[in-house]
Amino acid sequence: MDRLINTIRPYAWGSPTLIPELLGTEPTGEPQAEMWLGAHPGAPSRLDRGNGATSLSDVIAADPAGELGRAALARFGPRLPFLLKLLAAGAPLSLQVHPDLAQAKEGYEAEERAGVPIDAPHRNYKDANHKPELVCALTPFEGLCGFRTPQDAARTLAALEVDSLKPYVDLLGAHPAQAALREVLTAVLTADRAETAATVTEAAAACERLGGAQYEAYASLAHHYPGDPGVVAAMLLNHVQLQPGEALFLGAGVPHAYLGGLGVEIMANSDNVLRCGLTPKHVDVPELLRVVRFEPTDPGVLRPEASDAGEELYATPTDEFRLSRFVRAEGAAPTELTAATPQIVLCTAGEPTVGGLTLTPGEAVFVPAEETSELSGTGTVFRATVVA
Repeated sequence: MDRLINTIRPYAWGSPTLIPELLGTEPTGEPQAEMWLGAHPGAPSRLDRGNGATSLSDVIAADPAGELGRAALARFGPRLPFLLKLLAAGAPLSLQVHPDLAQAKEGYEAEERAGVPIDAPHRNYKDANHKPELVCALTPFEGLCGFRTPQDAARTLAALEVDSLKPYVDLLGAHPAQAALREVLTAVLTADRAETAATVTEAAAACERLGGAQYEAYASLAHHYPGDPGVVAAMLLNHVQLQPGEALFLGAGVPHAYLGGLGVEIMANSDNVLRCGLTPKHVDVPELLRVVRFEPTDPGVLRPEASDAGEELYATPTDEFRLSRFVRAEGAAPTELTAATPQIVLCTAGEPTVGGLTLTPGEAVFVPAEETSELSGTGTVFRATVVA
């Protein structure tokens, strides 16, 4: 197995302190948003097998069957099908959705036929894959996930007592749930921007007046993205506060945004994002409305399911990734990690040992398929692999 050298991405919304605190390093003063662990071409992890640092993507390409295992190779092709991250949100991320597999293939092929450059700012589909994802909180973590019921959303908007929001309140009560949510989101995203900006300003002042975690979150969004229609769109969604160890699964078409906190995130290896707001980037409203699932949902906070071996699994319906956690107390017996699929094991607390390599928080190893591996020592690790 190999100790990984990973890249930290300095996106503007990143916290300048959360990742350094975990790693035990001095903050630079600049945002440190994500640390990527995997073989994504945007920032592949590197490893050194005695001939200098080599990207994990090149290592897999040189021997896909040996690194990934025959089952994973047959099912997902010659690539690591997941991307693992440390995510540190110091400010809200964009409000977004991800396509399902059929939508991603259709959208990607359409943009390829149209000759849209892959790096064009208005391009929606960077690849032909879907992007289900799971985030597990390491600190208290705040986000938005899935639509509220129209009745709940109407109460939230009505409590602000903003005249320009009253038509949305009326629409939410005038149609069946899916039609009502579609009509209101469409109206919010296509409204006159100057009028929307005035509405957001007035709504933010009302949120500050009302207080409480939910309204404080909306006021913060307006502070970071003044006048953005995504602030009103966010009020249609469930406000979620995770405690450490709790997680959220985001399936296709579910609108969501992360607002603050440190977490471990895992996703299918894709870059496909359709934005609803809270961003200066391109928002393709017609394509967004094609992908969004206008279904009221419970955000479905996940808690890990423990097994006899001490492994705590975050169960999801996705095969591209499988995330579990080991919280090891002093004196715990070693745990066998050998698997027929590739693994990345990430330490988030303590100094556990994986296959003879001692890890500190933020360090990780790549374990090729079938390689004998054992977890020992004290601390917390997350284990990422695939279902094959």
